[in-house]
Amino acid sequence: MKMNVGYLLENAASRYPKKLALVYEGKEYTYGEYNQRVNRLSNFLRAQGIGKGEKVATLMNNSNFQVEIYLACAKIGAVFTPLNYRQKERELEYVIQHSEARTLFFFPEFSTEADYLKNRCPITRMVQVGGGLVPAALDYEDVLRSSSDEEPGLPITITEVDPCQLLYTSGTTGRPKGVILSHGNVLWNVINSIFIRGDRNEDRFLLVGPLYHVAGLNSHFTTKIAVGATVVIMKSFKAQEMMELIESYKITMVSGAPSLYHILFQLPELESYDTRSVRSCSVGASICPQETKYRLTKLFRHASGVFDVYGATEATCNISILPAVDWERKPGSVGKGLLFTRLRIVDRIGADVPTGSIGEIICCGPNIMERYYKDEEATCEALRGGWLHTGDLGKMDEEGYLYIVGRLKDTIISGGENIYPREVEEILYTHPKIQEAAVIGVPDPKWGETVKAVVVLSPGQMATEEEIIFYCKQKIAPYKAPKLVDFVSELPKTASGKIDKKILR
Repeated sequence: MKMNVGYLLENAASRYPKKLALVYEGKEYTYGEYNQRVNRLSNFLRAQGIGKGEKVATLMNNSNFQVEIYLACAKIGAVFTPLNYRQKERELEYVIQHSEARTLFFFPEFSTEADYLKNRCPITRMVQVGGGLVPAALDYEDVLRSSSDEEPGLPITITEVDPCQLLYTSGTTGRPKGVILSHGNVLWNVINSIFIRGDRNEDRFLLVGPLYHVAGLNSHFTTKIAVGATVVIMKSFKAQEMMELIESYKITMVSGAPSLYHILFQLPELESYDTRSVRSCSVGASICPQETKYRLTKLFRHASGVFDVYGATEATCNISILPAVDWERKPGSVGKGLLFTRLRIVDRIGADVPTGSIGEIICCGPNIMERYYKDEEATCEALRGGWLHTGDLGKMDEEGYLYIVGRLKDTIISGGENIYPREVEEILYTHPKIQEAAVIGVPDPKWGETVKAVVVLSPGQMATEEEIIFYCKQKIAPYKAPKLVDFVSELPKTASGKIDKKILR
């Protein structure tokens, strides 16, 4: 038998046919029902002549439909290509043209964008999920009703080396890059994640992060299907709805970007919700302040701590995970490299730096991407020497625990001193009036660059620039403290929830 991602669902449906697999907007699907719907869609796609390597795009929110399309593609060798529905028409057009996707599934709320794409891109078939159909679109449920629920089976042979997903990066340094992830990449990421995070068949996971992003799709959803867990899917994040779902479905695992949790903390009467079922809480997508982790352990007091996940789209998501039990013992760490992922910290010429010294994080392993789609130059640059060069700065302690300092391009050089934004941001997050903060370098005629903080205050709070600067000078060396502070209502974010420092600059 050839192992592939589609087998994960087939296996779970065989082992747990009556077990609850998915919940979406109150509708529940067992593993048997989920697998049948996926098979019907797989057989429809085959009947349309869609085969191995062909791109299938989606333009929709999180839903059971999104993950049905994902695994239907996996079973026939098509390449799942989810679009970021937050993007504008011209951005979506670039991705469709670049990916060469000819099939588009979409929600009715994106019918205007779908029509725009149909008129400007060589899309040959469109399938709409609900609502009044736009011209030339097929109805999703009609498609399923007209197809067989038998496993697609032979003559399709899909192996670990075949492409499974085409995911586009956030594009903070220019045009987004298309990352080709193979079935093997995804499967090894699943193995790595289960080994350290301990995902179980008994888990009930609340999926909040977007499925067009590598974390929601691979670190969480695919891993939960592999173990036969239950996934409760939120169409989009709403703080009150999230807490209500945790309470009503007795959710055992939650995950989110720090920015999501910062919004959650503002929910009135947050501590009145019953969170006793939550045994596992994780953070990812961007650097998480220790203060945020502390608040999470108070909210989810029956969890063993906070898992801190460091990853990249090019690594199929996970590179390292800090075990929950270590969150206090190793403040600021994102753990060790995963079981089958090797990590190094290197200098500008690629030599290993001493323990505790700062350098670029590079990694290798079977979870590292195949390539950037149609970009050989960028592929060679990112994978030079057989190692993925992340562009992130970090250091390792004597036990091999990794600490993220910041992005290579974000380092501030002021008066000849290297200043790493992460260190300053950690201090800002301990200020009782600050909800979110980011630190960037700005030109300075005397020092070359100087430190600037961009701050979002908690609701109802007021502060001055002098107050924030003085606070920082009491806790870190004065040359590292911000010289300038801007107060804003919100910080710009990428699709994955990271603070977009390119826009800030």
